[in-house]
Amino acid sequence: MLNKKMIPGLVLMVVFSFYTLSYSQNMDHKNPRHKSSYMSEINNEIKALSEEEINQLLNGHGMGLAKAAELNSYPGPMHVLEFSNELILTREQIEKTEALFHSVKTEAKKLGRMIVEKEKELDTLFKENRISQTLLRNKINEISELNSMLRFAHLNAHLLQKEILTNEQIKTYNELRGYN
Repeated sequence: MLNKKMIPGLVLMVVFSFYTLSYSQNMDHKNPRHKSSYMSEINNEIKALSEEEINQLLNGHGMGLAKAAELNSYPGPMHVLEFSNELILTREQIEKTEALFHSVKTEAKKLGRMIVEKEKELDTLFKENRISQTLLRNKINEISELNSMLRFAHLNAHLLQKEILTNEQIKTYNELRGYN
């Protein structure tokens, strides 16, 4: 028969048992350390980039790099073209927006290819055990500069797009995108 003095100890023992069981089930029994969350990426061509990231870079996608502009009433050319009818764009606005879109897309693809190539070079230096602090610093600086240029290209497209539109069109754009 249980008495009231035994209940706290029994509860503690049950909780500890569940914790121990749960912990042991989450362990790799061959190796007492937890497996890395990177395991799914070990076969990536470039370890620092997923296949999706590589595809986005090579295809000039925005990847959220222009959120500061987009979410502050600076429309992007791709979406402006998508909403050309709703925005009632003039022929001149369409032509300027198309030129802007193609320009930023071309620049983004070029920079994306360069980023992928530099990331591949960095990965190779590690893979072949040829990395040094100097090489590491140089590669990181190159990649950082290219990423900076890519973000500038995307943000600048929004800046230039805003100049093409009227205030009323920007208001409509924001409504169409769900920002208002």
